[in-house]
Parts: sequence; C-alpha cells; structure tokens
Amino acid sequence: MYKKFYSLTRNPFEISPDPYFLMTTAQHNEALASIVHGVLRRKGFMLLTGEVGTGKTLMVRCLMELLRRRSVATANVFNPRLSPKELLLYIVGDLGVKAESQDNKGTLLLQLYGYLIARQKKGLTTVLIVDEAQNMDAELLEEIRLLTNLETDRQKLLQIVLVGQPELDQKMDSPELRQLKQRITLRCQLEPLQEPETRKYIWRRLARAGVDDSQAATLFPEATTAAVYRYSRGIPRLINTICENALILAYAKQSRTVAGEVIDEIARDLRLHVTPRPVTSEPGISVSRQDLARSLLDLINVLERAARAPLNRPSAHEAGAKIV
Repeated sequence: MYKKFYSLTRNPFEISPDPYFLMTTAQHNEALASIVHGVLRRKGFMLLTGEVGTGKTLMVRCLMELLRRRSVATANVFNPRLSPKELLLYIVGDLGVKAESQDNKGTLLLQLYGYLIARQKKGLTTVLIVDEAQNMDAELLEEIRLLTNLETDRQKLLQIVLVGQPELDQKMDSPELRQLKQRITLRCQLEPLQEPETRKYIWRRLARAGVDDSQAATLFPEATTAAVYRYSRGIPRLINTICENALILAYAKQSRTVAGEVIDEIARDLRLHVTPRPVTSEPGISVSRQDLARSLLDLINVLERAARAPLNRPSAHEAGAKIV
C-alpha cells in the first residue's frame, strides 16, 4: 500500500523472521559464531536464550543456513508439545531417514544411530535444533538428554542446540534436570537492542527494502527512532510492529517523514508504555543489585580485616560502626 509512495521494493517491517533482513549486532555475531563453532567442534549440548521478540527464531534460520553451507545436516523441532516417540519420529523424518517402523522406538533409535555413524565416518556433523524449548516438559527434555548417549569413544554423534525464553534457564536449574544442565557446554543470551542499535536496525531494514541511507534517515529521523526505542524497549518484534503501523499512518497523512507524534499515536493504539526509569535514592544515583552487592562485599571485607586485627585495635563492631 505504501511501498510506491516511499519508493520501497518490499515491506521493510514484516513480522516473519526473514534472514534477508538480519542486522547483526556484536552480541548476535558472538552468539552465531559461538554456536557454529560449538557444533563444528562437536561440543554436544548448547543453549540459546532470549526474551520474547528478541529474534531467536531468526537466529535459528540464519544458524541453519550457515551450518548447511558447511554440510551439516540439521533437524529443527519447532513444536515442543510432542511425546518422546513423536519427537524421535520427527527427528528421523526431518533428517531424511525413512522410518522402518512407526511404533518401535528401539528400531527408530537404531536407524538414527546408523545414520549418525555413517555421517561421522565421512567427517560430517549432524545437529538437532529445538525452538521454544522452554515449553518442553521434563520428560521430553530428559529424552533429548538421552540422545546425547549416541556417541563414539571420542565424540558426540548428535549436536543439540536448545533455544528458548529465559524460563528455559530456570527450568534447567530444577533438580530433576541436573544431569542435562551438567552437559551444557555453551550458553548464549540475546538481549534487547540499545538505542543506537535500534536506529541502525530501522535504517538497515529500510535500506534492504530499497531506499538509500539518506532516504532512510529522512523517513525515520533520529528523534523518531528514539521514540520507537522508548516504546519498544529495543525488542525487534515490537520495533517491527510499531514501524509497520507508523508507515501506514504516515502514508494515510501523505507525509514523507514519520514524525515522533505518529509513534506516540501508534503506541497508544497498541497500548505500549514507556518503561519507567529506575528508582533512585539520591539524584543521579541509581540503586541496583550490583551496587548493593558491592556495598555488602565492602562491608564484609572491613569486618574480616577487623576480625584479623590485633586486640588493641578496634573490634569488628567498632569498625563496622564507622562505615558511612
């Protein structure tokens, strides 16, 4: 609808995770490089977590593309609501192995093992990527752990990447999954974008959609991208939603520039609110868990030094009382 008006060749802010629009930040590059390295070096279990909308599924698409270029066979499970047998059937099918039996789990495991051994003898790697892994129950996660028992004396035959929301980290801390937690060799976490990254993200997607850098900066000026950041908190999915609606509204007004007021209006329609600033005890001093932890450590150090001091020196209680 607005593409011709803004000289765009395609919609720049589609919600679907299209690798064409990938904008890599330092943390994205580090996460991708770490996981690719872990898979190629056959490290076994790897974990990628991130808040809702931070681009995990897009990362998975890019990861699979990078691995396929290196002749790595991939199975991608995106529906975690499977039974253990259904999971095994899906993995075997996604790897292109024709199941000899739909009912016998032992036969399926033997087929999978034979496939992995054949690839390993050729020096080839196989990886299982599980998206939305935070929704898996403990039984299914334990079943995945058992798949890592498919190994030779020297290395794991199946590399596994679990991708999920921060709840996945919490689930891993449960006592019943302690064996799985101990096998994780690599952890990566995706954080929301910072304000400069948000601006770069918006302009990058516009450029990929057909406009040059100066046109992108005219269409979404810095003041506008700053407003997008305030409402989206740097979460790519929200950035896309806000910017897509903003382009539609600006087009309706026949405006060549998306003004900050347009972003405010879209945010009201979407019921988005600016995240409040942290509470401060004094002007310019923010209270954080890190600050409190450092203060506590300082206090402990003072008390320990006082406890080791000779008796003619101030007691631990007196030393502690002098701390302001």
